Amino acid sequence: MINDDNNQSLSANNEAQNDSQNPPDADNLWQLDESALANKYATDPENGLSTAEAAARLQHNGRNELETKRTSRFVQFIKQFNNSIIYILAAAAVLTFFMHHYSDSIVIGLVIIANAIIGYVQERQAGNALERIREMLISKNFVIRDGKKLEIDARELVVGDLVNLEAGDAVPADMRLISADNFNVQESVLTGETNPVEKQEEPMTDTSLALADRKNMVYASTAVTSGSAVGIVTATAADTEIGHIQQSVSDVKETTTPLMRNLNSLGVGLSIAIVVAAVLLFLLGMVMDTYSLPTLLIAVITMVVGSMPEGLPASTSVVLAMGTRQMTKKNVIVKSLPAVETLGAVDIVNTDKTGTLTKNEMTVTKVVTPEHTFDVTGVGYDDNGGVNFDGHLKLNGQKVDWHQDKAMEWLVKIAGQTTDAELHFENNRWELTGEPTDGALTTLFRKMTGHDPEVDEIESLPFDSAFRFSARLADLDGQRLLMVKGSPATVLRLTDQANQTAYWDNAMDDLTADGLRVVALAYQVVDDDVTDIDPKAISGLHLAGFVGIIGGGGLVTRCSTMSLNIIIFGKIFYLFNLRNDHPVISKYFFQNKMAFYIIGILILLQLGIIYLPFMQSVFHTTSINFWYGWGIPIVCGIVVLIVTEIGKFIRFRRMGKDRVLD
Repeated sequence: MINDDNNQSLSANNEAQNDSQNPPDADNLWQLDESALANKYATDPENGLSTAEAAARLQHNGRNELETKRTSRFVQFIKQFNNSIIYILAAAAVLTFFMHHYSDSIVIGLVIIANAIIGYVQERQAGNALERIREMLISKNFVIRDGKKLEIDARELVVGDLVNLEAGDAVPADMRLISADNFNVQESVLTGETNPVEKQEEPMTDTSLALADRKNMVYASTAVTSGSAVGIVTATAADTEIGHIQQSVSDVKETTTPLMRNLNSLGVGLSIAIVVAAVLLFLLGMVMDTYSLPTLLIAVITMVVGSMPEGLPASTSVVLAMGTRQMTKKNVIVKSLPAVETLGAVDIVNTDKTGTLTKNEMTVTKVVTPEHTFDVTGVGYDDNGGVNFDGHLKLNGQKVDWHQDKAMEWLVKIAGQTTDAELHFENNRWELTGEPTDGALTTLFRKMTGHDPEVDEIESLPFDSAFRFSARLADLDGQRLLMVKGSPATVLRLTDQANQTAYWDNAMDDLTADGLRVVALAYQVVDDDVTDIDPKAISGLHLAGFVGIIGGGGLVTRCSTMSLNIIIFGKIFYLFNLRNDHPVISKYFFQNKMAFYIIGILILLQLGIIYLPFMQSVFHTTSINFWYGWGIPIVCGIVVLIVTEIGKFIRFRRMGKDRVLD
């Protein structure tokens, strides 16, 4: 029995691997249902591939990345000689060689070779930097393997993988959808269609469909604009539709940038002008018959070689490379050297802040219900980026039980039921997989209840900018509930408290004044036979409350804690310096014992501000490790001490000279 199962598994695996080498839609994948797709690609539509099977397919088919045509180093070096200036210099070197002026020929040849070497080195450095950038820009996607939701590099995907897509994701491979909720994809890169295309999960009966009409297929290089979906990977790398396009255009000739065209034009123009001037000078010399012909020819060649801007390509590369390094110091990634010149012509840059500008770590710090405003203590994330469940619910500075407020009880339940983020223990710490906002709600639920949420989901409506909320239909505590989270203004209009805007507007102002992102949570008990969510029909919800989420997962509070310590230690060391006119390291160091008592009290107060919870809420500090909390501030304080000691030394030395003169 075991041998039969192994043979069947091996046969299915080989079939799936062979399918990945065929054209993506050779078998009209849009016609297949979920079970047929699962059989075809030897995968599980619920739990996905096993880790071992995914590794085997990756080994067999290779990574999910398009191979670019690479230029050999030798060809790259030879291309450095493809320049009008170099042609003229080479002609001059050959001419002087045949005239037996070997020293001149060698010098010109060395100039040509040096120029080529400099250009080659600069190009190699730029190419290496670009490769490192490409490594940094590798996208990640959520995939289900062994029944677990994991975040992996897109290039690690294999045929048969179960991939979860959400708004904002780039589609990493060609896929056949098996689940789609209000799912729209921008496919203009493949079809030229400017508007997003709404996708479906149901099979299509047509035997022949154009790529743009395959509503249950998504393709690599397209982008998800709204909704969520789950799909089975049907093709990766060169077997994808975008891979076919890459192969068809691989021989297209590259065009030079405007900067390079201008430089080439300048080189050609200067070369022609110099050659014309040399010819005229040679003719004039022959007419005047002042010098012999060999002497005249050498003089003209010397003038040509001396006038040629042979260092123009190399010097341009050096200047652009210097610009690239300067931009790198400003944390700007420059993909190509000529781009630096283009950036220099930019006057205005428009940017959009999406999500958080810190570390994608977000934490609920405040909760507002119809009756109370609570504080949630704890930073949410530890110093190493792992999830930290320390924290309590407080009302007016006093720890309270979250069950005492009925709305708070509902809010915690909704937070756990509507989040898609998952907690998993990895590398000896808890880590979150999912969106930062969902992660904050999952952590809030775990802080309050002490366990992970269990969701009996019926239907989900993903967030969409058109209606600015997400919803989930689920069974909880013997009831079927419609739970909504989203924009406070939008959700408030859908609730039974829409006429009590003054209270909620004030709460909104208070939360945003603290720099918090605000999310509203509401619910409604529905009939047991309700199985679909219609966003246009949602109304009469019960508002559980608002949550205030801080971005950075405590990063801001850790920075403020570190800054506070730096200031305190700077003052302490400055105090050491100003106690007397003598050097700090002298017999007078322990002269003023009261100063040491004051410093000891300051350090005790500082310890309380950092590590006592009630002081943390007042001063917006948090627990911090020794190096960042104390090591760096002490070093900064020593720097202050050294600078002030140097100033004292210079001041008193000058005063001593003045006394001698007097």
